[in-house]
Amino acid sequence: MKRQSVRKLVLLVSLLLFPVTMWYFSPAIIIMGMAQHILTGSFFTFLLMLILSMFLGRSFCGYLCPAGALQECAAYVNSNPAKQGKRRAIKYVIWTIWIAVIVIAFALGEGTVGVDVFYMTDHGVSVTEIANYAVYYAVILLLLLPSLIHGRRAACHYICWMAPFMVIGEKIGQILHIPQLHVSADNRKCISCKKCETVCPMGLKVEQMIKENNHCQCIDCIQCGACVDSCPKNVLSYSWKEERRV
Repeated sequence: MKRQSVRKLVLLVSLLLFPVTMWYFSPAIIIMGMAQHILTGSFFTFLLMLILSMFLGRSFCGYLCPAGALQECAAYVNSNPAKQGKRRAIKYVIWTIWIAVIVIAFALGEGTVGVDVFYMTDHGVSVTEIANYAVYYAVILLLLLPSLIHGRRAACHYICWMAPFMVIGEKIGQILHIPQLHVSADNRKCISCKKCETVCPMGLKVEQMIKENNHCQCIDCIQCGACVDSCPKNVLSYSWKEERRV
């Protein structure tokens, strides 16, 4: 199977498993755990996102994220690129407040520090009670509506509480000169067909970034490779080598 077919299949499986995995991505569960000095599954999920992004950038968003999968389904309804600008700052405000609450919850919490990866789950499964389905569908609605209203992966751009972990991890990797997966470009070959922009799930101005010679610097790139696979002139390619960054 071609790479994009495999990517979309993996995303679909991730979405179907979301009732099982939801608490592992929950911003509320980690706060509840910290208040009891318990390191929950969500704590380790977000920590892993931070560490892996030092090497893989935001590949999780492109290949594994159930929220991303849901929004790519929404793109069949509204395929317009989501507007950028100041709206992108909303997720960082949400993230900063959330991290502050986590720290406060831990500081005010009691008991010795412990680990419970399956905290608040039933044998590792998140949605097991009728009440949990109300939360599940509320989260689905929260993630779905921005994309239906504003365009491709709008929730990723505007409100995603996971994205800042990967943005920070990617920046740390660059500061430490760690080889990172990124999209490299040879802008001399570009014919401005804009097929890369048509297929980009994040609705990025890929052609403009190629011509400005800074494609890999975009923190919204999720390393999905859709632009790489659609380019008729092989302008774009995956790379690990820092010196090839453009």
